[in-house]
Amino acid sequence: MYLSRFLSLHALWVTVSSVMQHYPSVWGHYDVCKTQIYTEEGKVWDYMACQPEARDMIKYVRVTLDPPDITCGDPPETFCAMGNPYMCNNECDASTQELAHPPELMFDLEGRHPSTFWQSTTWKDYPKPLHVNITLSWNKTIELTDNIVITFESGRPDQMILEKSLDYGRTWQPYQYYATDCLDAFHMDPKSVRDLSQHTVLEIICTEEYSTGYMTNSKIIHFEIKDRFAFFAGPRLHNMASLYGQLDTTKKLRDFFTITDLRIRLLRPATGEIYVDEQHLARYFYAISDIRVYGRCKCNLHATGCKEENKRLLCECEHNTTGPDCGKCKKNYQGRPWSPGSYLPIPKGTANICIPSISSIGTNVCDNELLHCQNGGTCINNVRCQCPPAYTGILCEKLKCERDPGGCSQSSAQGAVSHGPLLLLMALLGAAGLHMC
Repeated sequence: MYLSRFLSLHALWVTVSSVMQHYPSVWGHYDVCKTQIYTEEGKVWDYMACQPEARDMIKYVRVTLDPPDITCGDPPETFCAMGNPYMCNNECDASTQELAHPPELMFDLEGRHPSTFWQSTTWKDYPKPLHVNITLSWNKTIELTDNIVITFESGRPDQMILEKSLDYGRTWQPYQYYATDCLDAFHMDPKSVRDLSQHTVLEIICTEEYSTGYMTNSKIIHFEIKDRFAFFAGPRLHNMASLYGQLDTTKKLRDFFTITDLRIRLLRPATGEIYVDEQHLARYFYAISDIRVYGRCKCNLHATGCKEENKRLLCECEHNTTGPDCGKCKKNYQGRPWSPGSYLPIPKGTANICIPSISSIGTNVCDNELLHCQNGGTCINNVRCQCPPAYTGILCEKLKCERDPGGCSQSSAQGAVSHGPLLLLMALLGAAGLHMC
């Protein structure tokens, strides 16, 4: 008797666990655009918000330098070691592969010895500033998911600005300032990301944290994406649901992590001291061995795939959407205005699919092929969707709380899906109790 009860409880626990594990495991993923479900009307598609996986975006970047002739080696020149101005036996020669330092070496595989790197001309025209702009372009809207990391071989610059564009390089905004002395260089008080908070996360700061002179273990500059995510998702980013809720409801926050281009403005090379040694100007230059940018194609939560076509990244749009970013409805699917998907309610979000135009569907409002009632709604005689209590709209695509003056809080949005596992557990426990009696 006790054995049979134990086995029944074990089977119950396995069943509940298999159901429950699907809830937290998909938070922050959104890796499926639709799935088939069974209703009283038969098997239908249930649509949900979806996005591509994050990837190494440097594989798809196009780089330009300004001025164009700033790369060393044409004509050949000798440069000195940063730490020792009397070691000037290093040569840069663009006509010799072993001695050339072209821009593509910023993006090749690391781990080789000696390391490969791009290098600028030396500061031979001092006191004229040695300014270099390195522009990274994707011809696609990108959502950043990890820190931007730049590795220098010449010592980190004394002054640098990281900038972003959201309109393919037509306009630029600063992302972060870097300097050995922020007040002197940019008239800004020095700060670090640790000085920010949820309320000031969008503040543009100047940091002195990454601008020390040349040291073998101090070559890297960061733009901290994950530290900013952590203000919403916690130190280890365990609460991604909170972060996605904020991104969904705060356009400025979402745009902050979105780019089409990056620009690295190098304004003053590493000097390692207050004064420039005019007798040894060949020791001052810029050299970068690696740049890392991780992100995903922005597809407005309407695609899980992003492909490269004719040297351009394109979203593989679903939900009857089209365009490079899935930013409009397909022809004959303009029955309502296009809208991006929504991360809310957690964990599946809202697909906001494009529906067929009235002229293309006759009198049908819903069916089991194209016009599916969303969020668990049921199609009644092809003329209306019967929606669950928390939803409204022609296809049950909207949360009722959106009508409220205060809008949808994250808790109210989560409430639409949070009771399902608990009700299932209660039902299974009740069933188990009946069998045990």
